[in-house]
This record gives sequence, structure tokens and C-alpha cells, in this order.
Amino acid sequence: MDNLTIPTILLIIFGLLPSLIWLSIFLCKDAHPESNGIILKVFFWGALATIPTVLVELGIEKYLEALGTSFSPTLLIVLRTFIGVALIEELFKYLVVKGKALKDQEFDEPTDVMLYMIIAGLGFAGLENILALFPFANSFSDALEINIFRFIGAIFLHALCSGTIGYFLALSFYERKKIIQVRLFLTGVLLATFLHGLFNFSIMNINGVFKITIPAIILICLGSFVFSRFRKLKKMGSICKI
Repeated sequence: MDNLTIPTILLIIFGLLPSLIWLSIFLCKDAHPESNGIILKVFFWGALATIPTVLVELGIEKYLEALGTSFSPTLLIVLRTFIGVALIEELFKYLVVKGKALKDQEFDEPTDVMLYMIIAGLGFAGLENILALFPFANSFSDALEINIFRFIGAIFLHALCSGTIGYFLALSFYERKKIIQVRLFLTGVLLATFLHGLFNFSIMNINGVFKITIPAIILICLGSFVFSRFRKLKKMGSICKI
């Protein structure tokens, strides 16, 4: 089993499976289900956004490396983790929803904003997961272990961080003052970026019990927040598109 090579097509399906499982769970939260067309569109573009995101991240990585001794190693790690990865990924997922969903005629409920963000996040995480599994194509057991770990970790995190931005974005649509709209949006982006970055930083740079407990606490708190915000938004009136 350890030496079993996974065919490329099966590896792609295997890599998408965690995102599809989470997608089915979140779709059950929508009282008025979206059409398959909008779901597939947002998921596809979310996945496609992974490509420019990686290019931008590589560019930031090279820039930070060029800084060399100008900053301490710890500061460079923080900048790379929180700005060069977390912020960039959250912004690209938002841009997908802004460009492909918020002007769609199906967008008419506050929960739609959260759902579209989550779908984009899961699409993004799906392609990211496929890329993460390719180095383990020659070992089914290793690929399975990585897939399970990412299913309950990174992929779920992408959905929750995107949903967090979606919640604050939905709230901003009820405000008439532009400054308040901007503040709500920035609150969502900064909160999602901080927790996304802290999750990654904990896994990659912290040893001992906190390497697991910090990410676990983040997932539990974010999960509780996102699912409770779904219930809150369901009680609010329809959103007028802007």
C-alpha cells in the first residue's frame, strides 16, 4: 500500500474530495439553495485564483529574501506568513466573489455572501490540496494521511476564514455610510488574515503542545463563529444589490 502509485486523475479527485465534503455541509445551511451554475462558477474561479495567488506569493517571497539582513529572521517569517501568504490568499478569494458572484441575479440573501465566500475558499483549497498531494503520488498511505490532516485543518480553515469575511461583507451591505462599509469589510479581512496567519505560523514555527492546540482552538472558535453567523443572517432581510 505504501508503494501504490496513484494515477493522476484519481489524485485530482482525491485532492478535491475534502473540499467537496465541506461544500456539501455548508450548502445544507442555505435555506434557499443556490443553482448548480453559480456554485460551480464560484468554485471553479476560486480554484483558478490559486494560480495568480502562488505567483504573487513567490514574488513577495523573493522580495523578502532580497531584504536579507535588513530585518530579523523572526520578523521576516511573520511578514511572510501573515502578509505574504494569509492576506494575499484572503484577498484573492474575495476578488473571486466580488467579480463573479456579487453582481449575479441569484445574489439576494445575506447568507449568500457568506456562502459564496466559502465556496470560493473551498475551490481555492481544492486546487491547493491537489498541488500538496502530488509529491506523495507514489505513496497512497502518505497521501491519505496528508489528505485527512488537511481536511480537518487547512481546507476547513480556508472555508471558515472566507466565511468570516463574507459575514462582515454582508453586514456592510446594510450600511449606508461608505466609511462604515469599509470598516466592516476591513474588520473581516484583518480578522481572517490574522487567524489564518496564526494557524500557519503555529504549525510551521511552534514546537510542543502549542503546535496543535493553537490551530485547534482557532478552528473551534472560527467554526462556532461562522455557523452561528449563518443563523443570525438568516433572520435578516434581503440584501439590495449595489
